[in-house]
Amino acid sequence: MAMNFAIELAGEANPLSLQTLYHTLTAASSSDPQQIKSGAQQLRNWENQSGYYSSLQSIFTDASMPIQVRHLCIIQLKNGIDKYWRKSAPNAISKDEKDLIRSRSVQSGTNEPDHRLALQNALMIAKIVRYEYPQEWPDAVSSIVSNLRKAFQSDGNPLKLTRALLILLEVIKELSTARIQRTRTNLQAASVEVLQVLGKIYVDRVQTWMTFFHQGGDDGGGAISSVEQTLLALRVLRRLLIAGWDFPNRSTEVREFWNLLGSHFKDMLSMAVNDPSSLHENVRRLIEKHLRQIAKLHVNLAKAHPSGFALLPSSVQLVSAYWNLVLQFGETYGSQSSTASDPNNGRSEDDHEITMMEYLSLKALLLLRACVKMVFNPAQTFKYQQAEDKEEKAQSREMIKENILTANFAEAAMQALVTRFFVFTQRDLRDWEEEPEEWQRREEGEDDTWEFSIRPCAEKLFLELMLNYKQQLVQPLLSVFGTVANPQNRDVLQKDSIYGAIGLAASVLEDKLDFNSFLRSTLSQEVQIDQPGCGILRRRIAIILGQWLPVKDGLDRALVYQIFQHLLDKGDPSNDLVVRITAGRQLKNVIIPFDFEFEQFEPYATTVLHRLVALIEEVELNEIKLALLNTLLVLIQSVEEKEFGTDIANQIVPFADQIISVLAPLWEQAGSEFLLKQSILGILSSLISAVRGESRKYHALFIPLIDSSVDVTSETYLYMVEDALDLWVNVLQQTPSNAVSDVVSLVPRLFPMLEVGSDTLRKALEIAEMYVYMAPVQMLASTGPMLSPLTSLLQGSKREVTGLVLSIVELLMQSALELGGSENFTSFTSQLLDANLIQTVISGLRGAHKAHQTTGPHRAKTWLDVLVETDYLCILARLALASPNLFIDAVKAATPNEQFETTVSWLLPEWFRHLDNISHPEKKKLNCLAVTALLQTGQPWILEHLQELMTVWTEVVVELYDNDERQDDCLVYWNAKAMKGANETAEVEGQRKLMFADPVHRVDLKPFIREHIQYAIASSGGSNEAFQEQWVVNVDKDVLQGFSKLGIF
Repeated sequence: MAMNFAIELAGEANPLSLQTLYHTLTAASSSDPQQIKSGAQQLRNWENQSGYYSSLQSIFTDASMPIQVRHLCIIQLKNGIDKYWRKSAPNAISKDEKDLIRSRSVQSGTNEPDHRLALQNALMIAKIVRYEYPQEWPDAVSSIVSNLRKAFQSDGNPLKLTRALLILLEVIKELSTARIQRTRTNLQAASVEVLQVLGKIYVDRVQTWMTFFHQGGDDGGGAISSVEQTLLALRVLRRLLIAGWDFPNRSTEVREFWNLLGSHFKDMLSMAVNDPSSLHENVRRLIEKHLRQIAKLHVNLAKAHPSGFALLPSSVQLVSAYWNLVLQFGETYGSQSSTASDPNNGRSEDDHEITMMEYLSLKALLLLRACVKMVFNPAQTFKYQQAEDKEEKAQSREMIKENILTANFAEAAMQALVTRFFVFTQRDLRDWEEEPEEWQRREEGEDDTWEFSIRPCAEKLFLELMLNYKQQLVQPLLSVFGTVANPQNRDVLQKDSIYGAIGLAASVLEDKLDFNSFLRSTLSQEVQIDQPGCGILRRRIAIILGQWLPVKDGLDRALVYQIFQHLLDKGDPSNDLVVRITAGRQLKNVIIPFDFEFEQFEPYATTVLHRLVALIEEVELNEIKLALLNTLLVLIQSVEEKEFGTDIANQIVPFADQIISVLAPLWEQAGSEFLLKQSILGILSSLISAVRGESRKYHALFIPLIDSSVDVTSETYLYMVEDALDLWVNVLQQTPSNAVSDVVSLVPRLFPMLEVGSDTLRKALEIAEMYVYMAPVQMLASTGPMLSPLTSLLQGSKREVTGLVLSIVELLMQSALELGGSENFTSFTSQLLDANLIQTVISGLRGAHKAHQTTGPHRAKTWLDVLVETDYLCILARLALASPNLFIDAVKAATPNEQFETTVSWLLPEWFRHLDNISHPEKKKLNCLAVTALLQTGQPWILEHLQELMTVWTEVVVELYDNDERQDDCLVYWNAKAMKGANETAEVEGQRKLMFADPVHRVDLKPFIREHIQYAIASSGGSNEAFQEQWVVNVDKDVLQGFSKLGIF
């Protein structure tokens, strides 16, 4: 009852004590879900209480406590260190509590009998060291090493040494991965001490167990413990030798240990590989783990410190010994038969000897690759190099090149790699038959998985040798190729390996090999061979064509397309799933080259597309589906990008239904596989662009996909929105006028996206602009939820965003006037005021005016640049041009705290000043029309700017009429019907209608100016003389003279 009472109380009512903590931990580690939930909540409540983590450690160090409670303690403590150990962390652990935890951590870990608990404790210590060494815990490493030394000297309890080694291992792991140079420097300062103690332990224990296994004895348990301890020591040393020295070759201690390690490697290799029968299975496994650690050290050191590796004693001999292992292993590597059922193949895939040899051979290939990189592609560094560093670098390159990577070695290595390691193994052939999709996925892996498999690693090394020894290797490779490249040679495995080499070296051999002749005389015949194992050759032919077409011009593409059509034929029994998947993936590389022409592909397009789509339906792995979908996408895009005399849509429409029929169920099957869904959206987007107006019949599929993908509340939003927006744009671009109702349902999804303000904002604004053209009535009805987020985007956004926002508002203003006349326009203006948009515009212009009135280093700043200010003024221009009186009312409503005359006293000068900076002809005419329209008011606040008006009139009229022989306004479109295009989409039609309704393109400027001058004259009593005496007299003579030449007034 006491335990239940403690758990059920709220956290604040449950004081922290060892007793209550124990009961809570017991509950949290029980099997009762309710107790687990309550206990976990109570532990979270205590996280910020002082003494919580030291109490956890107190229970953990009590060996009498249940294992599950102690395990939960150390997990909670380790996680708490991540969250609260830093000084800057909220509710950080106090210094006194940290000191207490530190003081008990090493000793408790050394005495811990349970391996799981000891490991977690070691991880916890490593985290503390990472945070506190050396500032807060300067003797961290030395105290751990001291503990290790004591454990080593205490022969009575081997467990202590094992646990001390485990602690040191995790600490060195943590420090060696630190990116802060100071941490690495401090580790290097302690490296010599660690190596001396650890090396002594390693040597002593290796001698112990080697003596026992060679000479025998009665302490078998001690020998096994010694093997485990030396393995732990090696794991530490492997990391220490790499992270502990920048130049390991300069350290006497490292050189001595390196020599010793080479000797041990030879002895262990003999024990575990050459004479495995003398060892028990478990012992052999432990020794093999030693060999793996040493091999990792060799490879990692060559990668991290290439010069240091080369200059260490006997490194050249070491690499040569590794190569001998490769040659030895190569004798039994490949299959002797092209089928999985090979009774003569003596290799057992479960044989540990072979597994060990394969591992060491793989490391040998990686080591050789590191040597090639060291010589031909050394890593560049910004770190300052001393003269000694540069000398060592040059010396090491020369040593490797002269003693290992000689021309003779390169040729021998090339031949060995191609003939021995490019060949499929029995495991490959069995996996091909049993798990074709999984096997093909592994083979086409584009990440670093090649580092863990012999054949892909051999291919990487072969290619680097070919690139760096072109003159020496091209002819030998072509000679071997010439002996096997004929249809009469039916050795499938040999051909596969040689053709694989020719494909990999395509960039090297492009001008050395007549590939077109090879294609016509050999490949075209071999792809039709029907014999056991011919699928291997067919797969290789698809790959080699995918490798050569991107680098070789002038190949017989029609024949290539015919070959791929054949390889995708499921009706041919030799075209198994692996062959067809490979052909489907490689088809992408055939289509991508710049010189792809659809006319050549067209005779095969129908069959290839049908077979490719059917293959996508057939395969099950999503990764394979993605790859094949990518091929389909590339094909559609290639068709889409070409220009033909006939409509492009006609090329792809016949296949669209079949493609859609595959993608629709595939979307449902994808579930949470976002990459697959993204690929589907990309294909649909390209498909729409290709079929154009024919895409309407697929709206029922597209619109729900878009709707679910752009929902900001959906979990998939972040993953899908970008591709979904691209699809949305393409759908709108291809939607005809009679199908606008299909896509209007998506409009509400736009508004939340405008508020999110993410990287997709620009695309969302572009879509909103498209909708204004396509469905102005619906967009005007939706201005309530749209105008407020648009207004908020005006402040602090980038120029592109601000321009899009104001363009949308301006289009809405045009649509309101065109569709509903002055009444509708007045209503829309009220909505702009309610959304504070006009207030924001006037405020921005006020700031710009103030900035333009000041100069010098302390001048006022404005965030409006020239282009943005133009867009701001265009909003006011639309108001003024539609109704000068509405303009006056709107400005008054937007500036309630000042008189209208005060507002225009700075607004009009700023407007006229900026008109001279507007370079866009249409926007300049719009603003000219707007300020001219204000003359309808007959008010002095506009008439007193008559000189500025005449200046603007003169400039704009000269621009618009100067090169027009008819003396017409060049921006006026007189014949709107003639500009109507065939098969207009809804967007294009909307753009055309708004453009022709725009006063900029409908109003001739000269008559407009003349008409409004008459308004000004009327305001002066209707007398021209009175107008002259009251207003024209104030105009500069030169300005008046220039305006008079226009013949307007």
